[in-house]
Amino acid sequence: MSEQVITGANQRKAPWLMFILPSFIGVLLFMAPITVGGEITIPIALMAKAIQNLFEGSLTAIVTTVITLTALCSTLVRLTKPRFIERKPFIANLFKPSLPWYIVQLLGATFAILTFFKVGPAAIFDGNTGGLVLNDLLPVLFAVFLCAGFFLPLLTNFGLLEFFGAMLTKVMRPLFNLPGRSAIDCLASWLADGSVGVLLTSKQYEEGFYTKREAAVIGTTFSAVSITFSLVVIAQVNLEHMFLPFYATVCLAGVVAAIVVPRLPPLSRKRNEYVCGTPADANMDALPDGHTVLSFGLEKAFERANKVTSLRKVVNDGVKAAVDMVFGVLPVVMAIGTLALLIAENTPVFDWLGKPFIPLLELLQIPEAAEASKTIVVGFADMFLPAILATEIQSDLTRFVIAALSVTQLIYMSEIGALLLGSKIPVKAWELFVIFILRTLVTLPVIALMAHLIF
Repeated sequence: MSEQVITGANQRKAPWLMFILPSFIGVLLFMAPITVGGEITIPIALMAKAIQNLFEGSLTAIVTTVITLTALCSTLVRLTKPRFIERKPFIANLFKPSLPWYIVQLLGATFAILTFFKVGPAAIFDGNTGGLVLNDLLPVLFAVFLCAGFFLPLLTNFGLLEFFGAMLTKVMRPLFNLPGRSAIDCLASWLADGSVGVLLTSKQYEEGFYTKREAAVIGTTFSAVSITFSLVVIAQVNLEHMFLPFYATVCLAGVVAAIVVPRLPPLSRKRNEYVCGTPADANMDALPDGHTVLSFGLEKAFERANKVTSLRKVVNDGVKAAVDMVFGVLPVVMAIGTLALLIAENTPVFDWLGKPFIPLLELLQIPEAAEASKTIVVGFADMFLPAILATEIQSDLTRFVIAALSVTQLIYMSEIGALLLGSKIPVKAWELFVIFILRTLVTLPVIALMAHLIF
């Protein structure tokens, strides 16, 4: 009898422990803000920084090797068609891409090799194009992917998302028409990096927790720019003393965009069905009879935690997530990021695209409207480019608007855009550009209004 009582007590405690301990560690790693050297960061970002320091001087070579190896393996698989690939879906996913993505892999490898060895056209390996992507961006992404990917199961496998999904549904569903768990994606991006949010969203979509519409909306709307990088942007335009009103403006404009843009095409036309083709359940957010939000959240969290039967399986999931992002996304970022920056640096395309915004900027009474217009669309190539161009503008108000807009535009092809295209999230390149323009049109008036109130 006493053994039965003990066993029953252990069974009651196990779900609590399986839910709380790993989830608590995950929250600490991904969401607990800490101050190091006067900068706000999170433990997972510190771990990524430690990897960068550990392999300092070698990361660029490692990244080049990874990108080249990906293209070589894909070529080998395409030529030899080995049978074992069909029995290994994870490997097939990495090295058996469709023809367009195979071409992107080859292009990424070509750009990486030319940039690493500084051979071929100088425009490719220049410090503002391929050199920026290979030497500055990809080593950071590599380190983030290793750490974030490996520890991601702490957030996804033990019930934390199920718990917050129930607790926050009454906020996220009416405002953004999204499940409550999507708030975690935004918070992870906000405190860590937008790439972490894309990684988390992609994995949740692949596992059937988000519909195609939800994944596309979250990936293009809630992969927010981190606090740390926002500090870098406002410092670039020499307005770091105005960080608090700047970030308040960014948050307000971001919320407005998150409410408006998903209700417009192309996001509004995304199918509300899961990756397997099953349509979304209209009553999926309804509380069962006899449950409160808290009790239902805990029940769903315990159910999820109880599905974890092996630590080895959790570790394998983490390793696969890290490998998938490193081999699957880095070649895409190298190819698309370099192409976008080549266009931005060597053609007047973005200047032409910015001209239609001059009347709008003048209507909003933004000083130096013609100069400001050149910075608006160039943010699609890289988020930092508008801030660099804005340093030549005299008006503090205009530089403030440009900095805030570059952060709220969110989709830039040197990182977030390329990450989205390289992930399983169902968005196309032309859709990203349309969403970028929509976000610009929605957030610009909000930012301009705030700027006039502040200055």
